[in-house]
Amino acid sequence: MKQRKSTQHRPSQGFRQKHALGQHFLEDTELLNELLDATGVGIQDDILEIGPGGGDMTRLLCSRCRSVTAVEIDRDLIPILRVMLEGAANFKLVEGDILKTDIAALMADKESFHVVANIPYYLTTELMERLLQGDLLLKSVNVMVQKEAAQRIVAVPSTPEYGPLAIRAQYYTEPQIVREVKAECFTPPPKVDSAFVYMPWRTVPAVSVRDEKTFFKIVRTAFGLRRKTLCNNLIATYKLDRSQVEEWLSRAGLPLNVRGEALTLQQFADLANSIENEPV
Repeated sequence: MKQRKSTQHRPSQGFRQKHALGQHFLEDTELLNELLDATGVGIQDDILEIGPGGGDMTRLLCSRCRSVTAVEIDRDLIPILRVMLEGAANFKLVEGDILKTDIAALMADKESFHVVANIPYYLTTELMERLLQGDLLLKSVNVMVQKEAAQRIVAVPSTPEYGPLAIRAQYYTEPQIVREVKAECFTPPPKVDSAFVYMPWRTVPAVSVRDEKTFFKIVRTAFGLRRKTLCNNLIATYKLDRSQVEEWLSRAGLPLNVRGEALTLQQFADLANSIENEPV
């Protein structure tokens, strides 16, 4: 894809992106509008934007939505964003680290909200796990991530990409890759291509579990050592007798030699429900 850059002057022109923060700005207005069209956000919606960068997406969000709260860690971008969004009465800018921000408190005056973010690779897993805890009043999560990370979000069982991130994302949301975005579309271009993932929040989780803590604990254990069977991972992690673990697997209808990466969400739920009343 050839980048379609606007000739409009931006306050961010001349700003030197910081490699340590994984800063790669997407400035193509036409492409940004296409991505926002896919999210379905509109005038009735409140937005939490994580990493507004140069503010191109932010400005479009402000023109479409009821309110936009943007959290930016780079203090050098704060004055640029204030100029870029000057006159936008529905815009609120917060300087800080999103991982250290109390998101629920920040968005406490909103009944529910959408998240829009351009996430650097090093932050993807930690931030996605923070957003996908089920403790926020989310309508959707919409993220630009490296293509590899996007594939891990939508991965299916028995594939190399399948893991705890896919399970958590698919438990709470219905993730789909809207489109891939070539590296050349960004300023500066990253080393790899990216993808935009639309994740509408489910009204109820994908599977029914008695206790989410147990469910996700079993998921983490299952992928602890991929070359080991699920039975051996459970034994090693929880210091249990083989006979006890094999009984759990049998009650859940699972083969004793099954590996964690082969289980569907429903099978993980069945296993978690079979042991929820026992100490693990």
